[in-house]
Amino acid sequence: MTKRNATLIGFTAVLMWALLALFTVGAVEVPALQLNAICFAIGGAIGAVWTTVTGQWRALTRVPLGVYAFGTVGLFGYHFLYFSALRAAPPAEAGLIAYLWPLLIVLFSGLLPGEHLRPLHILGALLSFAGAALLIARGAAFSGDHALGYMLAIGCALTWSGYSVISRRFGSVPSLSVTVYCLAAAVLSTVAHLCLETTTWPSTNLGWASMFALGIGPVGLAFYVWDIGVKQGNIQLLGTASYAAPLLSTAALVAAGIAEPQLVLAASAILISVGAALAAIAGRQNR
Repeated sequence: MTKRNATLIGFTAVLMWALLALFTVGAVEVPALQLNAICFAIGGAIGAVWTTVTGQWRALTRVPLGVYAFGTVGLFGYHFLYFSALRAAPPAEAGLIAYLWPLLIVLFSGLLPGEHLRPLHILGALLSFAGAALLIARGAAFSGDHALGYMLAIGCALTWSGYSVISRRFGSVPSLSVTVYCLAAAVLSTVAHLCLETTTWPSTNLGWASMFALGIGPVGLAFYVWDIGVKQGNIQLLGTASYAAPLLSTAALVAAGIAEPQLVLAASAILISVGAALAAIAGRQNR
């Protein structure tokens, strides 16, 4: 597989994450960790079917347990910290801090063997972050009263960026290993749900459909294609392009009539697009 194709495959994860907010609104009755458990179980089931069809179960038995532990901590840890941050701090502030992960991916990628971080990579990531911040942090007002939530959000950003960058060091590990990550994360999410939440199921067909759609796409297939992208693609470009997710997410909410269109969408789109273009130029300079 070429680096370009792997990057395009990885970017489909960003497109799926753009639907995360829309489907989450549809499944709003379901507690966060319960929803996590169900979605990871669906994602794991998809991987199990894929592994069976391709006959790769034996290959998965050769993956070191440490790699499985790493992947499970990455998937479960990110979501647990994210939901905890949103409970301990206002969503705008916590969401903005958590969405430092694409910028951190770009910065951390410079530590990888064979990767060269250029000034345009950093400038592009900063411009794209500014574009995302326009959407995420409207009305944000940071306060020392929510320090714990901010710390959790920082942990969230570090967890996902670290997971994404370190995954590249495991390039020889098949992406279907995400099957085990998802199933293990489903078990941990179930335990956390039973300890911290009250089980609640959707009361409408829309709620059920949204819950299953989350498990199939944003909290399912997205992890598999992201794994391919960060292992074999242009990781700096993927990191910068990930800021398209909040933009596309807001656009999806507008299209569904849940949010109102605003001029800030256009400004955000320009900043994110320019940032991604700069990262792409830097990638061509490396080649």
